[in-house]
Amino acid sequence: MTTPKTTPKSTPTRSARVVRITGETELRIELSLDAPPGQGRADVATGLGFLDHMLSTLARHAGLDLELRATGDLVVDDHHTAEDCALALGQALDEAVGERRGIRRFGSAYAPLDEALARVVVDLSGRPHAEVELGLRRERLGDLACENIDHWFRSLATAARMTLHVDVLRGRNDHHRAEAAFKALALALREAVTRTAGTGVPSEKGVL
Repeated sequence: MTTPKTTPKSTPTRSARVVRITGETELRIELSLDAPPGQGRADVATGLGFLDHMLSTLARHAGLDLELRATGDLVVDDHHTAEDCALALGQALDEAVGERRGIRRFGSAYAPLDEALARVVVDLSGRPHAEVELGLRRERLGDLACENIDHWFRSLATAARMTLHVDVLRGRNDHHRAEAAFKALALALREAVTRTAGTGVPSEKGVL
């Protein structure tokens, strides 16, 4: 007697598409949390070279597939574009994790870049909160104001509905300090969104 073959159930893809259009910016994002191992493809164009570099770094080290196109009122300044990129990416992350079932929820990581060292702790708690200490001294990094790098992390936490702690512990070079922070965020997010063997929501409340 031949035993019938069963086809294993496929794992649902965790992805999101977000379109954000305001009087100041127009953004389109496609995000997948489950890029093939070792990849993390980024196709990013925001009009802000340093931000493109940071978002590409984030995707690579978090193991995300990220496509982001942004057109903003850069003739005014970089604030609206940087902020709305964070809000749209945070929304995409929130939608991709859905009810947050079967994930680790928590993630933490250290990341060095030469003399700089950053620590990031993430809780996909459903409660937006951010504590960010970058210690940047320069006014700008490339075409991005340093104050907007701090604001980017805070805006991401708000839209992603996560608790986020970012601390750059040391570093003399502001480029290194900022990039170490993005890399630590990437590694912490990678851990937090990792699937577990369970299917429940990782909370005593049963909902996040």
